[in-house]
Amino acid sequence: MATETHGTASACVGPDGSAIGMPQLCADWMPNQIFWLLIALIAIYFVLSRIALPRIATVLAERQGTITNDLAAAEDLKQKAVEAEEAYNKALADARAQAQAIIAQNKAEMQAELDKAIAKADAEIAAKAAESEKAISDIRASAVESVEAVAKDTAGAIVAALGGQVDDATVAAAVDAQMKG
Repeated sequence: MATETHGTASACVGPDGSAIGMPQLCADWMPNQIFWLLIALIAIYFVLSRIALPRIATVLAERQGTITNDLAAAEDLKQKAVEAEEAYNKALADARAQAQAIIAQNKAEMQAELDKAIAKADAEIAAKAAESEKAISDIRASAVESVEAVAKDTAGAIVAALGGQVDDATVAAAVDAQMKG
């Protein structure tokens, strides 16, 4: 009688009113389950399409914008780094060229000073050499005179020792003749 008060009996409900087997698989309840499934899917679709997906799209757009801006900034910084490196290399090359110019200038100045010092030393050496030549010629002249005097005295002494008569004029003439060659 209990079944008569509830209307038609279902194959999915047992005599005590509980479900038999798995109620989801009961063919009598499928249209009702499909209806609520469609309602749930439509509700989920509207929630996702109106609330969640726009927020996700906004976050993705912001992230893409941030990435694009960061890439542009990185490209700018890379270009600035390349320019800075080029400026550094140019400054380094200029500094090296300037250093070479300073070195060349200093070498030229040192060479000029060295040439002056050499010229001064050469002049001093030439003056000393002239003085030495004069001293040597004076010594030669005095040596010749001394040799001539010694030769005359020796010749006179030899003639006197041999028993001859010493005439100073004759001895001087003989020595002079031998000295001239």
